[in-house]
Amino acid sequence: MAQTLLKQVAGVRLPDSTLAQQATELLLEHGTQFLYNHSLRVYVYGVLNGERAQVKFDPELLYISAVFHDLGLTKHYCSKHKRFEVDGADAARSFLQSHGIPAHDAQVVWDAIALHTTIGVAEWKEPEVALLYSGVGLDVMGDGYEHLSAEQREQVLAAFPRTGFKDNILQTFFGGFAHKPETTFGNIKADVAERFIPGYKSPNFCELVLNSPWSE
Repeated sequence: MAQTLLKQVAGVRLPDSTLAQQATELLLEHGTQFLYNHSLRVYVYGVLNGERAQVKFDPELLYISAVFHDLGLTKHYCSKHKRFEVDGADAARSFLQSHGIPAHDAQVVWDAIALHTTIGVAEWKEPEVALLYSGVGLDVMGDGYEHLSAEQREQVLAAFPRTGFKDNILQTFFGGFAHKPETTFGNIKADVAERFIPGYKSPNFCELVLNSPWSE
């Protein structure tokens, strides 16, 4: 998938190191234009959120996290039994390890991706983890939309269009775990499985407790 890579969007510089370029190439190779646009918007929004909150963070680690965060939905990186978030996190960690990135940094990226759909946890971890989570929340559900200026929104969408995002993102999610809906139990993606699989109901935690083999 050919793509003209931009250097700056809405005042946010896009990392252009060899590491960032190679990560982007993997997204372009194995993802779609839709996922590319979403992932880059997530990065830009994460940076803008970090700057607004005056948080110190590593832009390159945040960028790698954004680029890989949904690659677990793609055929190339998708496993049979793991959550798609873990598939993407594993792919990112392997990529970073192959480039000699320190284990701590690779773990931060792994956590950012693995936890980006986990409400109530990611925002309390390292800045890169929290900012990926906030960038995803802003792009997918509009969390913090009011903090973006009209000019920022226009510039981001001109660079990375949404192209029917609301409907397409749900279909994209489902396409990545339709073969393993059980992996969505306990997280927000269970709603997607229930929406698209006729008659499917996610396991109920209370029922699992009450029907356990323990006598009391």
